[in-house]
Parts: sequence; C-alpha cells; structure tokens
Amino acid sequence: MRYLRARRREGFISVIAWFSLMGIALGVATLIIVMAVMNGFRQELLTRILGINGHLSVYGQTSRIAAFDPIAEKLRTVEGVKIVSPMVEGQVMATANGVAQGAVVRGFRPRDLSRRKIIADNIQAGSFAEFKGSNAVIIGARMATKMGLAIGDKITLISPKGNATAFGTVPRMKAYRVVATFQIGMFEYDSNFVFMPLKAAQIYFKLPGAVSNLEVFIGDPDNASTVAGRINKALKGQASIHDWQRVNASFFNAIQVERNVMFLILTLIIVVAAFNIISSMIMLVKDKGKDIAILRTMGVTQGQIMRIFFIAGASVGTIGTMAGFGFGLAFAENIETIRQWIQGLTGTELFAAEIYFLSQLPAVVDPSEVVSVVVMGLGLSFLATLYPSWRAARLDPAEALRYE
Repeated sequence: MRYLRARRREGFISVIAWFSLMGIALGVATLIIVMAVMNGFRQELLTRILGINGHLSVYGQTSRIAAFDPIAEKLRTVEGVKIVSPMVEGQVMATANGVAQGAVVRGFRPRDLSRRKIIADNIQAGSFAEFKGSNAVIIGARMATKMGLAIGDKITLISPKGNATAFGTVPRMKAYRVVATFQIGMFEYDSNFVFMPLKAAQIYFKLPGAVSNLEVFIGDPDNASTVAGRINKALKGQASIHDWQRVNASFFNAIQVERNVMFLILTLIIVVAAFNIISSMIMLVKDKGKDIAILRTMGVTQGQIMRIFFIAGASVGTIGTMAGFGFGLAFAENIETIRQWIQGLTGTELFAAEIYFLSQLPAVVDPSEVVSVVVMGLGLSFLATLYPSWRAARLDPAEALRYE
C-alpha cells in the first residue's frame, strides 16, 4: 500500500502501478461480462429453439405420414422419449390491413400445443382456450403489431400450393380469426409463426388424415443422437429422423467459435496489464537499489528480498483481480437494467431484436468460468513479479553502494 501511494520521488512508478491495477481489473471484469453474455445467448437461444421445436423430427418416406397415431404410440414406448406431437407444417403468405409477409404455419392438436410451455405460458393477449375449431389461429405478438391485428380480427393466409382450375393454378386463400397472441422473446418466432388446430391445418394444406412429421421431445436433449438410433430401430428404418444438434449445428458452432475467440482477445488485456506490472517493478527495483543493498548488509537474505518485491507486485495483481471480479459479477447480474438505463439516457436502441433475435440482453454467469478467469488473472500477475523479484534478490550490495 505504501508503494501504491508513493512519495514524489517514486510518483511515476506509482502511476504505472495504478494503471496496471486498473488494467487487470478491467480485463477480468470484461472477460467475466462477455463470457456471461455469450453463455446467456447460447442458453436463451437453446431454450427457445428447443421449446418451440422438437428435439427430434420424424419424417416419412414421402411428404406425408398417414396413420400417424399408431406410429406416435410406438414412439412413446421408446426409451428416453417423453412427448410425441403430430404436426402439419407449411409456408404461407399472411396478409391483413394491407400488410403482407411470409409466415410459417404449424398445426397442432390443442392438447399438444398446451404442453409447449414456452407458448402456453407466454400468451400475451386473448385466450388459449379459444384455440379450437376450423377458424382459429394463434399468431406472434410482433406479427400482430406489424399487421395492426387485435384479438378477433381476421388474417388471410395464402398458400403457394393452389387449387387447379380450368384457368390454371389459383393460390389457396382462407381467412382465420386471431384468438390469441404469444411473445416468447425471440424475434424470428414472434414475427413469423402462426399456430392453428391440427384438423384445420390438414384441411388447409390438403393432408386429410395425415401429418407432415412427428415432433419428439426427449428427457436429455444432449442424448438426441442415441434416442434417434432407437427410434430408427423401432420404425425399422422406415423414417427419416432429424435431431436438433444436426439441424442447428452451424448456428451453435458459430456461437462457440465466437466465444472462444472473444476469450482469447480479452485475455490480452490482462497480459498487457501484467507487462505493466513487470515494467513498474523493474523501475521500483532500480529505484530501491540502495535500500536493498543496506538491507543485505544488515543480514537480510536473498529469499527475504525476493519475497518483499513479490508481495509488492502480487498485491497489485490481487487487488486488481478482486476488483474486476466484483465489478464483473455486479455488471453481469444487472446488465439488462444497465442497458435500459443507457438507452433512456442516449435515446438510442442498443440491442435491436431484429438483429440479435432476442428482445432482452441475456447473461448467465458460469461459476467455473469465473473461477478460471480469476485464477488466470492471479496467475499472470504472480508470474509478472517473478523476474523483477529475482533481479532484486540478485542485486550485489557492493555494486549498488559503489555508485551512490
């Protein structure tokens, strides 16, 4: 502490030490915050993608699966399978109030959709109980806002697979009543997805008594490939099975690569701060040469001299690392509140849902990562003090006093 608040003679050395301390604190804090945000991104995207999509999708040998209920019952007996939901899926053009956009329509039985807690528990307006019959749909809240739709309004769906007439193929059009809107916090789903009862979807997409595929939820999503093998065996290879890991592999691999690169880049901040510790300690050793020589002549050993300067340098790294640890955790835990405050202060949108897919800035602190960051910060700080301390211990008292 005396070294950090040095007198005028050692003022410049003290300034370098403070910069080193702040550099390490900034590096540790930034690393903790960025890793927490990257973890949050992955977890939020994984939760939403696996909440609205099945862990496994089972397709038939053609574009439809007939007699799907017996197949679904057979799949429910497979080890690891929890839920099997028949589904009709298709792409349409949705239009209302002069606004048109592409949309994905998914048809589910009401009881199957009610098990999708990410939908059933995030109904923003209307009632899930009205999701029945041949004329009801649930749409995303952002789609409703964009098209100016309220509960009870009509939305027209236009299918590219039209009806054949004497005058050619006419696109199939039908108006549906909006009975509820949902908002799960992921822009892509909130602005593009339409859910309708299974029977209504079968009529609209001309799949009487058939479905597009069966969506399967399992106990452990990371075990998807193993369960897929069991399902393939149960169906005797008469189906095509896609698991979520393969479908979203490029997406999550990109997140992992970006996360690793960010870790390496931000580690350089701590490395630069560690070099500052080395330079400040070398300057301190040079400045304290006479004092070291006097202590040596009084009987202080080389080990004791080395320990003095090691503690002096390590204290800078330790204080900086602990300060960064506290600040990083506090910032990560309150990052959404801080974002809202900065947005209100500057009047700009810092986290556009259209770009980042999520409506909130997520942060998930992984204790093991925090420990590794803190250990790395302390380790680099301690390593940075070894050479200056060793140089101080090797100082020859006679040589130091000769030039004084």
